[in-house]
Amino acid sequence: MVSPVTDDREEIALNEAFQAKVDAELKIEPKDWMPEGYRRTLIRQMSQHAHSEVVGMLPEGNWLTRAPSLKRKGVLMAKIQDEGGHGLYLYSAAETLGISRDEMYEQLHTGKAKYSSIFNYPTLNWADVGAIGWLVDGAAITNQIALCRCSYGPYARAMVKVCKEESFHQRQGYEIMMVMAEGTKEQKAMAQDALNRWWWPALMMFGPHDSESTHSTQNMKWKIKRTSNDELRQRFIDATVPQAEYLDLTIPDDKLKWNEEKQSYDWGEIDWDEFANVVAGNGLCNRERLQTRRDAHDGGKWVRDAALAYAEKRKKRAAKQAA
Repeated sequence: MVSPVTDDREEIALNEAFQAKVDAELKIEPKDWMPEGYRRTLIRQMSQHAHSEVVGMLPEGNWLTRAPSLKRKGVLMAKIQDEGGHGLYLYSAAETLGISRDEMYEQLHTGKAKYSSIFNYPTLNWADVGAIGWLVDGAAITNQIALCRCSYGPYARAMVKVCKEESFHQRQGYEIMMVMAEGTKEQKAMAQDALNRWWWPALMMFGPHDSESTHSTQNMKWKIKRTSNDELRQRFIDATVPQAEYLDLTIPDDKLKWNEEKQSYDWGEIDWDEFANVVAGNGLCNRERLQTRRDAHDGGKWVRDAALAYAEKRKKRAAKQAA
């Protein structure tokens, strides 16, 4: 909670005590005093994360009825349900900071709040579902493992469960790519095409270079995040390139090469103009994704109204019985 302060000395003391607790690796809990900037940063990051999970259901949902077998349909449905659950965990955790779920929904639907840029790209064929699981969920795990040590307790605890489930999603996606890469010439070409289209957007998921990030330094001090954007991106590349080689697929980066001295890969520059354009709302699917979420929210209004009416009816009945 953000406590009122009476003078500058008290505020300084509260901030120093807060930072000392963070430095001592003690979790900050909802009832603890916290700087307003810390609370705002967490709300922005956690709500954006929750929005990404919910909007992330849409690209894969596009293939739910067209999956190539009943097994694939069942697995994909389970994954989509997991993602919806992740959104609920994160919305619940964010609510501990004093923001309502309705307010977070409103911020998403009006475009005030963002979600991961990766979900504004279309899924053109079944191989895209594999690429999303392998690359997108793989990038998410790389980022989210560090969040399990976030200084804010509810966020860190939610991420432990999320990461366990995301690891299954990543394996599922890689297995799809493996089957396609070992299949017919046409299937392998589909897998390569999906890799070509999703590789660079997956690298964009880690955010801009640290020197250009407006939040990184303070977030690292508060231990909301533990590792820089560029370091996380490097970890993902180093882990993923050997996986692509095993599939006999080619990473679409002609500057990619192993650097013996630093024992990791060198790679080409991301098209940050494309990233900025998508974040600004001009991606291929930005408008479609937001409209789908608005329609779903509006379409479920009767359920929310019915639940509230039923709760009110029960409350009146209990009051009558008590009288």
